[in-house]
Amino acid sequence: MTHVAVIGAGITGVTTAYALNARGYRVTILDRNRYAAMETSFANGGQLSACNAEVWNKLSTVIQGLRWMARRDAPLLMNPAPSWHKLSWMAEFVREMAHYRENTVETVRLAIRAREALFAMAREEGIDFDLKTRGILHFYRDRAAFEKAAKVNALLQEGGLERRAVTPEEIRALEPTLAGAYYGGFFTPSDATGDIHKFTRGLAAACARKGVRFLHDAAVEAIAPGGAGGHVVRWRPAGQAEAPARSEAVDAVVICAGTGSRYFAGLLGDRVNVYPVKGYSITVNLHTAEARAAAPEVSILDEATKIVTSRLGDDRFRVAGTAEFNGFNRDIRHDRIQPLVDWTRAQFPGVDTDRVVAWSGLRPMLPNMLPKVGRGRRAGVFYNTGHGHLGWTLSGATAELVAEAVAAEHAPEETSLRLAA
Repeated sequence: MTHVAVIGAGITGVTTAYALNARGYRVTILDRNRYAAMETSFANGGQLSACNAEVWNKLSTVIQGLRWMARRDAPLLMNPAPSWHKLSWMAEFVREMAHYRENTVETVRLAIRAREALFAMAREEGIDFDLKTRGILHFYRDRAAFEKAAKVNALLQEGGLERRAVTPEEIRALEPTLAGAYYGGFFTPSDATGDIHKFTRGLAAACARKGVRFLHDAAVEAIAPGGAGGHVVRWRPAGQAEAPARSEAVDAVVICAGTGSRYFAGLLGDRVNVYPVKGYSITVNLHTAEARAAAPEVSILDEATKIVTSRLGDDRFRVAGTAEFNGFNRDIRHDRIQPLVDWTRAQFPGVDTDRVVAWSGLRPMLPNMLPKVGRGRRAGVFYNTGHGHLGWTLSGATAELVAEAVAAEHAPEETSLRLAA
């Protein structure tokens, strides 16, 4: 049986393993953490949002980013300290502005396909992940913002998304708990929300039941050519630099390592220019009946502040946002968390914010805002990475695409390599 190693046990790695296992491959997942979904797949905004598929590659994003550079609480923040990685990424981002339209349409089509695949996985495996199919509501505070959004909406509809304009009165009817005055909005009834951590852990458990092998606490150091055209993955126990290196011989390898994918691609002769774009979230614990009644059921996206929300079951409310270009810094900064708390108090004044859990994660983002999916330069090397702010939203489709790419090169029943000691 063909043996495939998947590097990374986040949402893309676990969905990839699931898709490969379903096709009859022997799969081993290696991850440096003790459990699946402990990094960017831990506490994101919770949206399965085809409606958020617009890529960021447009002049207005650059202009707004420059304006926000002096604000520490800005939705988009750039550390001005230069680095070759950051500068090369920015140059490619600007170059991709020419492909804004087609990349947005392609992303929304992929998101629609992925959403159904994820729902099918959850049904098949009985995964409870606080799914709510109440749709996603974008709102806008003035006419200019609404009219700008209408142009984006036309692209989303071109990609096949059902999304309609709503009046201030309809906004109130859709989500009565929402405070404030708004010019209008757009509503996507087919989008959904849930807990990505619970989904990924549930799918990982299903993979294990089906025979997928997990090597946790495994810090991968190298991936080198092996015998018979395969590869040898070398790793050590995480945090044990003096421990003897171990190795795993495989027929093929799929890189699903999030922000670490650029490093592994370099080892394999590929250039995958993933940059870590930090995002923050707060999980508001709704510990009283009054707070639970005051929290929204419909998912919200506030375009002006770039903040999104998800209701996770009865007693949790997730609020997430911001994009911070600051390298691999994972610090949770008070001046980035406070705007999320303040926004929650302003929009939902009945929600208590005395029990808030803050989190930050690094989104693996490519300059064109599209994931890298498919074969690398070397035979037996594949990628499923660089999903940016739409990792969960796109993962169901990209897992299938990369599994198809593996199948085009390696049949599941090929004789696999023996495990190395």
